[in-house]
Amino acid sequence: MGKIYTGNNKKTSFGLAFSVGAVLFSAHAGGGFATGNQANTYYVSLGWPGALSAVLAMLLLTLTMREAMIMYNARGLKTYKELFNTLFHPFDKLEWIFEIFFNIMVLMAVAAAISGAASALKGYFGLNYYAGIVAVGAIVLVLTIFGADLVRKATAYMGIIILVTAITIYAIGIVKGGASLGDILKADFISNGFESVKKAISNSFVYAGFQCVTMPTMVACATHLPDSKGCAKSMWFSFVMNTVALVLSVFMLQSWSPVYTAIDGGSTIPTLTTCNQMGMAWLTVIYAICLLLCLVSTGVTTSFGFVSRFEKLSIFSKIEKVPVRSAIVSAFIIILSMGISLAGLTNIIKYGYGYCGYLGIIIVVIPFLTVGYYKNRKYIKENGDSNMHMKYM
Repeated sequence: MGKIYTGNNKKTSFGLAFSVGAVLFSAHAGGGFATGNQANTYYVSLGWPGALSAVLAMLLLTLTMREAMIMYNARGLKTYKELFNTLFHPFDKLEWIFEIFFNIMVLMAVAAAISGAASALKGYFGLNYYAGIVAVGAIVLVLTIFGADLVRKATAYMGIIILVTAITIYAIGIVKGGASLGDILKADFISNGFESVKKAISNSFVYAGFQCVTMPTMVACATHLPDSKGCAKSMWFSFVMNTVALVLSVFMLQSWSPVYTAIDGGSTIPTLTTCNQMGMAWLTVIYAICLLLCLVSTGVTTSFGFVSRFEKLSIFSKIEKVPVRSAIVSAFIIILSMGISLAGLTNIIKYGYGYCGYLGIIIVVIPFLTVGYYKNRKYIKENGDSNMHMKYM
């Protein structure tokens, strides 16, 4: 029969909105600001516009995610393939471009998480690099095979811990900076003026572009949000958390840049190098724990989208137990990413993320903020604004 609009009076609770927002925060945390590598590569070198570029990137990312979540929920879509078919319709075949982007970026993101975690475990705890890979891979495997609810709940708790510890570390780092942050930014403005602004805008789009690899995970975890206001609320939470952490990390690294860049290998995980240079052992311990949580959460949220897509393939149809199917797919992507991780964290972020970021701008960010925005508003106007307002008779 037909569809009947039954209305929607359900409001999004603080806890639900926060937990969904924390998924994106946790996914971004690992490579984004915990290691400091991405922040150093895309923002620190810009000088005074670096922090503004970071804010713009987070705004672009969360607005893009909001439109994707609204489109997914309002229409009751089941997979991200259906999401991109809806976005690109009547040019449905363009969805395959996202498939290429997504699969490459999953490999890059999980490889970066594995490489970063193994480097941290080796550098701080003295654990063998390969043993570190196995340990992190096992944790990611367990968390990705039991569905979206576990991912959402696990990353929510990790997100709170990460946010508190990260802000503490960055605040102390800024205060104890190797040089005055104000003097550094003032000197850069006097010396370079607005020379870096164009690059800052470009970097913000690229950064938002490759962070969209988490979109399949985000739309899967956001299905409990009742309407577009719920989607927007969760993404504003995420925007605040991501922006505060990323901007503080940029400021801290800018004040310590002359120190860690002078140390051989210091730029691979510049935040760890900075913590070591502060001479505060307890802070380094807190950071090491925070870093591992960040990298695990990034690996979990990123690989989960891949698992949820490929575990439904006909080749796995004879395997009745869902956790077993998920484990097989997750193990495949983790093992493949381990090979890529041998290229090193800096190379993965600079080249792998960079080129994928340009592709993400074209096929994800701009389409959702233009065509996606228009289609969502038109659909809501005609069908109502609810994730659970359609019933079949």
